[in-house]
Amino acid sequence: MKIYADYHTHTIYSHGTGKIEDNARVASEKGLKEIAITDHGFNHQLYNVMRKDIPLMRRQIEELKDKYNVKILLGVEANLISSEGDIDVEHKDEEKLDIILMGFHKRVFAKRLKDRFGFFIPNFFAKIFGYSKKRIDINTQAYLKAIEKNNIDIITHLGYGMEVDAVKIAKSCKEHNVYLELNGKRILFKECEMQKIIDTGVTFIISSDAHRPSRVGECPLGISYVLKYNIPIEQIANINKITAFKKHN
Repeated sequence: MKIYADYHTHTIYSHGTGKIEDNARVASEKGLKEIAITDHGFNHQLYNVMRKDIPLMRRQIEELKDKYNVKILLGVEANLISSEGDIDVEHKDEEKLDIILMGFHKRVFAKRLKDRFGFFIPNFFAKIFGYSKKRIDINTQAYLKAIEKNNIDIITHLGYGMEVDAVKIAKSCKEHNVYLELNGKRILFKECEMQKIIDTGVTFIISSDAHRPSRVGECPLGISYVLKYNIPIEQIANINKITAFKKHN
């Protein structure tokens, strides 16, 4: 069982410590066939990649394509920015990217003021005082709408920052050909729901979420979940094979 590609890595363009070349070199040294540079989306308050840097990142990737024995994709880990499923990657950004990841992060600029007070802040307090069924439904619908409205390839660290109905979201991912990440730093699926998630037929993807080059390709947590829950290998997108994305590859 071998990981062929790591599609969630960060660089100095957002919250990472290494350059694009550093991630590519480590990926090549570890025998990966593909890697994606997926810095934090444009609305992150602290660690956002800048739109003006995307062309520069593309040029750097082009310059590196023959230097290392690994294909480098350019992507973004977009942020969910509203309860209506809006994300901070716009359609005009898509043509510049090879892959789009999407997850929820707390420190982002909401789309509207009402989303700050009606979506982000309630989730902050729910983490402290507990989630109501209504709040979980609102959170789940936000993800479902995001999957339906946007060209997302991978949902990252589902459950981080807000509680959701992961089974419903897995079903939607299956229907819309979106991969569900087994994150290298945090996997928040509840034990009682894992079999139901697997039974939806969703395809998982194992990623490192590396913020430093040495962590690229390091995915023991994801692999441990595959083994613990007997996830069929055919439901893992990047074990023993290259991942086929619905629109970019």
